[in-house]
Amino acid sequence: MTLSPLAPKGGFPTLPVIKGITFSAVAAGVKYADRNDVMLACAVAGSTVAGVFTKSATRAAPVLDCQEKLSVTLATDKPFAILVNSGNANAFTGSRGSGSVSAICQAVAEELNTDQACVFTASTGVIGEALPHDRIVAKISELNASLDANSAELAANAIMTTDTFAKGAAREIMIDGQPVKIAGFAKGSGMIAPDMATMLVYIFTDAKISQTMLQTILSQQTETTFNAITVDSDTSTSDSLMVIATGQSDAPEITTGQTADTFTAALHGVMLELAHLVIRDGEGATKFVTVKVTGAHSDASAKKVGLSIANSPLVKTAIAGEDPNWGRVVMAVGKAGEPADRDLLTISFGDILVAEKGWVSESYTEAAGAAYMKNDAITIHCDLGIGAGTSTVWTCDLTHQYITINADYRS
Repeated sequence: MTLSPLAPKGGFPTLPVIKGITFSAVAAGVKYADRNDVMLACAVAGSTVAGVFTKSATRAAPVLDCQEKLSVTLATDKPFAILVNSGNANAFTGSRGSGSVSAICQAVAEELNTDQACVFTASTGVIGEALPHDRIVAKISELNASLDANSAELAANAIMTTDTFAKGAAREIMIDGQPVKIAGFAKGSGMIAPDMATMLVYIFTDAKISQTMLQTILSQQTETTFNAITVDSDTSTSDSLMVIATGQSDAPEITTGQTADTFTAALHGVMLELAHLVIRDGEGATKFVTVKVTGAHSDASAKKVGLSIANSPLVKTAIAGEDPNWGRVVMAVGKAGEPADRDLLTISFGDILVAEKGWVSESYTEAAGAAYMKNDAITIHCDLGIGAGTSTVWTCDLTHQYITINADYRS
């Protein structure tokens, strides 16, 4: 797989060790013959766990299992584990799919001397094919034996499918003079749309925080990060976002007030960076696109307009062709089904005013628009002029390579 031209120049970042977290990865031959395809992350007893998952009506068996486990307050006197395989989504596989999840969770629980309720799984890859879970179960002892606090990159690489690079991000904050670390990694390249997407995201922190508090913060921050990106408008059956807090930092427990605000800002930073990396690795992407909508009837209305623009094949192909076809943006605003007024709409490409007052701006030149579209990063700003609602979403362009990748996906 050719590396995305939007990939970070420095490669996978050096993530800080999170006290109480270890990783490993192995080649189980789930689909790929020449690479690691299963990762295990373990957290010490006393940790807390939170998660957000796809809203798809055809959720995969691992997602349903994780949602059920997180619907109650989890005991914290046992270790926690997350096992993820790539190459097979274990989705739309009937009772066999849930049986595979149960078999994997049981084997991991026995190996780590924990409860099945403390074991979470995820699968990513082809939908509708039975998961050869016996190949995974056979590797669990090896995964346990090779657990290491410095193997986050190894784990991140193991869960990739059509990704061209592993994605990681981290932050460190001070709370009452004590450091708190947050680090995570993600996979995602196609089938990316809000209400989660074909993303698997795992974030780890040494903060002390309750399950309820962690879940509240995570759910709130998802809306302006992972639920604000789209590659192709397709929502996956398998996406999962989980955060584990080990409580191993010497900082006081995060509850309310300034400590909660500081932690929330740092977690948001990690989540947003990972979300942007997913867009930068969008299948066939050559442009990173920011869509800002202001002056809408409400924030929710602004987001719908932004996603209408970001998901428009006509807008995205124009960007791929470096064509400043602002008429397609007008179209996307109009089809969003949200309050808008043609004569109040203002459109800009970067700092270039393109259209206003129901017509092309007198100051706009096609040459300036075309020159701007040659940038790797494009910003489209639409001000609807009817209210105070705002939203920002992110997407990428739509190229011939997207078709090639997805036409050949199973071959």
